[in-house]
Amino acid sequence: MTRDNLLFAIIGMLLGFIIGFMLHGVMSQRDATSRANAGSTQQGQSLPPNHPPVGSDSGAGDPQQIFAQVQTAMKQAREQPDNFEAQVTAAKLEYQVQRFDQAIEYLLKANQLRPNDFDVLAMLGEANMDGGHFDAAEKWYKAALAKKPDEIPVLDGYCAVLLGAGKAKPAEDAINKLEKLDPTNQDLPQFREKLAQLKSSKSK
Repeated sequence: MTRDNLLFAIIGMLLGFIIGFMLHGVMSQRDATSRANAGSTQQGQSLPPNHPPVGSDSGAGDPQQIFAQVQTAMKQAREQPDNFEAQVTAAKLEYQVQRFDQAIEYLLKANQLRPNDFDVLAMLGEANMDGGHFDAAEKWYKAALAKKPDEIPVLDGYCAVLLGAGKAKPAEDAINKLEKLDPTNQDLPQFREKLAQLKSSKSK
């Protein structure tokens, strides 16, 4: 082999190696992006929009795994009625599979064990709201806000509950407070719109 042929062969091998390495990098990045997008989509589907997560997102991508976790947690909660953590864990997992009434049952037991636990009060407000029990949700959100008046996610949920219950004046007061605490809150425009519609319907 002449020196020119050897040089061309070396250059060809280097080009092949570089191209192969670049293609591998692109495919790896594409796979990682796909996995990340899939994970964020699954997490978004497991919770209602405009709400903070109630539980951990472990197993969020595998419905069978979530169901198995729910069954195990329910068993533990039933067998250990005085175990606060077991009640809360069961409630969170029930919430993840959108069994809101079942989640509420476990949260009520947890509340009996620790009546002053802020997180349980807030979760009771959210679970009742998502279950369509607006009066109960209002009660629990009020209890949570009595402990932490400036807790924005709870105040946000409280605004939604009052609007859903058709209570214009309390809703307006809550919305004004939310706007003062968090002027860029993404829910404010729709809250204002719903409030205007509510006022308009009451004035007719």
